Amino acid sequence: MSEIAAKAATTRTRRRPQLVRLLPYVLLQALIVIATMLVLRLVPPDDPDDYAVSKFALRENGATRTVTLPHFTSSRYSLGDPPLYTGVFNWASRDVNAAWSVFLPRFSNGVEVAINGVAILDSRRDDTANRPDRNTPEIAVIPSSLLRDGSNQITVRLFVWGPLKGFLDTVYVGPDEALRPAYETRTLLFVTLPVVFSAWQSLLAVILAIMWLMRRREPVYGVLAAGMLVGAVQAFVPPPVPPAPYPHISAILLASAPIESALVVVFAVLFFGWRWPRYGLLLFVPGLIILAAGLLASQPVPRIVFLFLGVPTVGLCLMLLAVIVTMAVIKRQDAASFTFGCAVTIVLTCWFHDMLSVFEFVPDERTFVTRLSYSAMLVAIGAGLTWRFARALNQVDSFAGRLVARVREAEERLKASFAREEARARAAALANERTRLMRDLHDGLGGQLISIVALSERGQEGATIIDAARAALKDLRLVIDSMDDIGGDLMLALGSWRERAAMQLRPHDIALDWRVATPQGLPLHPELRPWHVIQIVRILDEAVTNAVKHATARHITVTIETHDDGQGPYGVISVADDGSGFALDNDGDVAGASQTARGLRNMTNRATRCGAVLGLSSDTSGTRVRLQLPQVFPDSDAAAG
Repeated sequence: MSEIAAKAATTRTRRRPQLVRLLPYVLLQALIVIATMLVLRLVPPDDPDDYAVSKFALRENGATRTVTLPHFTSSRYSLGDPPLYTGVFNWASRDVNAAWSVFLPRFSNGVEVAINGVAILDSRRDDTANRPDRNTPEIAVIPSSLLRDGSNQITVRLFVWGPLKGFLDTVYVGPDEALRPAYETRTLLFVTLPVVFSAWQSLLAVILAIMWLMRRREPVYGVLAAGMLVGAVQAFVPPPVPPAPYPHISAILLASAPIESALVVVFAVLFFGWRWPRYGLLLFVPGLIILAAGLLASQPVPRIVFLFLGVPTVGLCLMLLAVIVTMAVIKRQDAASFTFGCAVTIVLTCWFHDMLSVFEFVPDERTFVTRLSYSAMLVAIGAGLTWRFARALNQVDSFAGRLVARVREAEERLKASFAREEARARAAALANERTRLMRDLHDGLGGQLISIVALSERGQEGATIIDAARAALKDLRLVIDSMDDIGGDLMLALGSWRERAAMQLRPHDIALDWRVATPQGLPLHPELRPWHVIQIVRILDEAVTNAVKHATARHITVTIETHDDGQGPYGVISVADDGSGFALDNDGDVAGASQTARGLRNMTNRATRCGAVLGLSSDTSGTRVRLQLPQVFPDSDAAAG
């Protein structure tokens, strides 16, 4: 007996803190229920009662009787012989300068309004106006030609389909400027806000779906994304108005509400870290039954099944959510559970309010707010996921903090190593550039200066020395120009070379024909280096010099174009003259060992060092030098190999 008493005492001890936690939470939810009901009673906008038309004669089922709006009519499953409300309003001819309108705050499911026998409004043409879960208002301006001084007749034909009773609220007829503010307020509350919340729901569904795809081991994100996607479909796809060309869409929309609610329950169970029971799949059975009834049976069977099976399933899911969240609050005592519970209470209260309206326990009212209040649950879910994400970030930060010291030590060592390697690389690059520059100066300017010295020692005439000095100055300018930053655009360097070539040819009375065959000229080469430019310009100089000295040409044509062989674009520069040409041996080289042959071999070597291909053809009609540039220039002239 002592052991049993000890266990009972232990159980009582454990239950006591749970009761202490539960009582304040329950009291808070009760306050939320009271506040929600007060808001639902006070928030609906005030309509302009001065222009209300409430007394109507109702003709229904072959009988006519007097009714007062708001009024409920019987449920119907056929649009034939709809209820017809006939009323009277007064209009004075002195109001001819002010536009008058008809304003209908609430109705179900569709209306047709006529003034003095002429229809001015048919809500069936508005997809958003025929939804039972929305309270879409309608307003229509009355053409002045239809109004008569004194008494005017207004008729409202109410189209009702489905198991719910039809409803027509008070009709308002008066100046448009007096009715329009009430219409715009109701449109904001019952049309614009649901669309905004549904759009937010769709965006959140996409974000959660991406999170689930990146973290497959956490199905909670995927379940919530599926639920929100189903809700978005229900919000944006308009229900078909009978007779509809696609009646099965209505079945999908009817089944989406209980399926969405079941998915939210699954999300709550997984979000709080519990295992989903096998029998929990029974929550999806009502939605599947409604879907099957809609696909297999004709109207009105799906709507009747939804009323007696789908609506209770939504309420059951909301109650399960309230129980699950309450258990989580007692066990976890965190902000996410607390916020989620408050949102569920608001939605559940709104659902009870809608049920009281459906079954007419709330007289003269038909305002559905469950879909609108669903946004509160989205806020709670977003807050909960944000809290979880923040907690995960805190864990990552604490783990990263332990690695900071080690990373800093390794970073210091790497910095020292990188500094040494960078210094070595900088020194090597500087040495390579110096070597290239010295070689270019030695090959070009050095040779010219030696020629000037030799000519001076032999006592040559001044003109010869001047020519050699000009050649040396030209070579120096070439080296200096090649060091300019041209941004990989070889056309800039060729433009400078064109000016120098024209000055060289002018004294010899040789015309330079410059042709750019393609609009882009040559492709850009970000990897282009100054020594590449020097080699290309020296090749072109050699080609022009040979044409001047040996070919006795009168015209030199330089052609620039871009080709693409499917592997990428490459540039081609051609230099052609109309001189006498020269003989080539079987290998394509200049016959003999003349200075021209040595110059052509130098041109070939320079082209190879740049990764280019030099082509040569010559006959009695002239000589053509073709320089095919590489698609990518080599980083080092050692690539010539």
